[in-house]
Order: sequence, then C-alpha cells, then structure tokens
Amino acid sequence: MRSSKSRSRNKSGRNRSVGNIVNRVFDSSGPEGKVRGTPQQIIDKYNQLARDAQLGNDRVAAENFQQHAEHYLRLLGTAQKEQDARREQQEKENRERQAERDRERAKRQEREANGGGGDLSEAPQPDLLEPESDTDSGLVETPETQQSDKPKRPRKPRAKKPPKDDRAIGDDDAQRSDDKPDAPEAAE
Repeated sequence: MRSSKSRSRNKSGRNRSVGNIVNRVFDSSGPEGKVRGTPQQIIDKYNQLARDAQLGNDRVAAENFQQHAEHYLRLLGTAQKEQDARREQQEKENRERQAERDRERAKRQEREANGGGGDLSEAPQPDLLEPESDTDSGLVETPETQQSDKPKRPRKPRAKKPPKDDRAIGDDDAQRSDDKPDAPEAAE
C-alpha cells in the first residue's frame, strides 16, 4: 500500500503555470456528469443548465450550476487579466525600444548634419606611403610568392610500358606460342 505522503508531496508546492488557460480544454465534473471544453464553453454550458433547472423549479440545482459557472468565470477572468498585463508589459518594452532607436537615429542625423559622418569622398584622405624595398612589409612569404634563384628543370617524360596480354601465359603456352606464328602468312 502506498503512503499518502508521496501523493501529497507531489501536489504540494506545485506552482501551476499552465500557460494559455483561455484556449485550454478542461474536463469539469459537475452534478450532471462531465462537461468538457474551454472555460468559456464550460461557463456557457453551466449557465444553460442553470436556466433549465430554474425553469424546472429546481432552485438547488440551479444554484449549483451557477456556482460551477462562476468558478470557471473567475478562472477565465484571472487568465485574461494576466494576458492583458503581459501584453501591456510587452507594449511598454516595445515603446521603450522604439524610443531608444529614435534617439539613436536623431543623434546619427545630427552628426551627419554637422559634417561628422557625411560624404567620406569629400573628407581629407590620408597620404599613401611608398613601400621601401629594404623594410619588411609585414606580409607572410609563401612558396608561390618567393622567387627561386635556380631555374626549374624540365621533367623527364614517362617511360612507355610494354603492352599487356589479357590472358596469363604459362611455361607450356610460351613454348607453343614460339613454335606457331601469330598471324597466318599470305600465300605467294
């Protein structure tokens, strides 16, 4: 048998951040069985059941359905308030970012108007230094850029290989092939 401590330990201290409750599907166990749907659908269903019970002169059932509807109404209201608060926070951050971008753009335009960063072709250009042959340019010498003192030797052409015969020639075959000519001679 399981102890009740392990079961209660799992549920206690649980911080339920369930995300988007507005579109989440719930299973509600009400007095007339299960009702399934989003919080708004469950609220509508319990309100309809409360009206039906009221028309049937069952005040206790009507009150019970209204309490179930009120529970989901509060749940939905809390979720919508949290969504609105998050949306306002994001809009505030977006406004602050946009204001910062606008300030940076204004500073940039002001610098350009004062001649600080306008057309660089009109700005004074630095003089080019003539490279001296004795000084190190700071570049790394690679084999391609180094000039060799000795001239390159031309390569020898490859030696031609004798043609290969497709079939393997054994000792007996070699003797027989010497006895017979390769091609028939033409009669004279």
